[in-house]
Amino acid sequence: MDAKEIRRLKPELSRYLKQFADCFRRKDTRAHMPTYIEGQLSNLARKSVEPIALAAGVPVRTLQEFLSQHAWDEDAVRCRVGQIVAKEHGGKRTIGIIDETSDVKKGNKTPGVQRQWCGCVGKTENCIVTVHLAFAKDDFHCLLDGELFLPESWSEDRDRCDAAGIPEEMVYRPKWAIALEQYDRARANGVAFEWLTFDEGYGSKTPFLRALDARQQRYVGEVPVHMTGWLDMPKVTSRRTQKTGRPCNIPRLTKNSPKPRRIDALLDEHPALVNQSWQPYRVKDGDKGPMVWEVKRAVDSSRSRRLARRDAAPAGGAQRAPRR
Repeated sequence: MDAKEIRRLKPELSRYLKQFADCFRRKDTRAHMPTYIEGQLSNLARKSVEPIALAAGVPVRTLQEFLSQHAWDEDAVRCRVGQIVAKEHGGKRTIGIIDETSDVKKGNKTPGVQRQWCGCVGKTENCIVTVHLAFAKDDFHCLLDGELFLPESWSEDRDRCDAAGIPEEMVYRPKWAIALEQYDRARANGVAFEWLTFDEGYGSKTPFLRALDARQQRYVGEVPVHMTGWLDMPKVTSRRTQKTGRPCNIPRLTKNSPKPRRIDALLDEHPALVNQSWQPYRVKDGDKGPMVWEVKRAVDSSRSRRLARRDAAPAGGAQRAPRR
């Protein structure tokens, strides 16, 4: 988006930003927001504070203070975004996307930085990680929420947190717990998702999946092949195996119930899947060509559909990827 296009859209952008006016305590703080937003929408090669300020003709320090020192109600801004999305884009075909992003950092001063898995480079690296909830409906896409993942090493060192400006109430929570909080906030603001989707970093966490089931949220999630389970619901009991002792609060398998099996074993051996052909679905066009998934499906005894998929190669060539 170039300067000419931004100028043409400025009246509409100004009307949109007025919806957030009450989230800023002071007028001078509020006045810097359009400058920063326009910089982010521009075609600047670098969209950090200094190039944005220079392009807009405002003092660099002024815009730096806007981001680092001037107070605004971030919770109110987040809620307002959700309310606008719910009002203008709610309805059918709404999808929530849970994902995380990472940024490589040097040193040890940046809040949350440590050696951890860094998705942007595909390896363990010194970086920070943030968890996000996005919304998609047809051609409309937006971010609803985002939060820093604070590792345990940081959470346990409150002096380090104080030096980095991390508030006392911010402590370590698993990424799936952060994602669930974001989902609940979005629902509280009126945002409804027909479907929710996420990768195996979240799909492998049983408490997360159970929490979504408890909220009656439909989802399509990736899970690792070593995850175990059943396609046919096993028989369970709450009866005690002994006549004395505490009551059994957690259901357990009955004596003759089948044991859980790895997902890849179910794909290769379960009657509902082994005789079923992989069905190709073109998901989207990627940088290396069409992204194609191959899918099998099975319906368990509780009538909820289970899908298994593997990635097929983009058009043009390479061998198919291993099943997931």
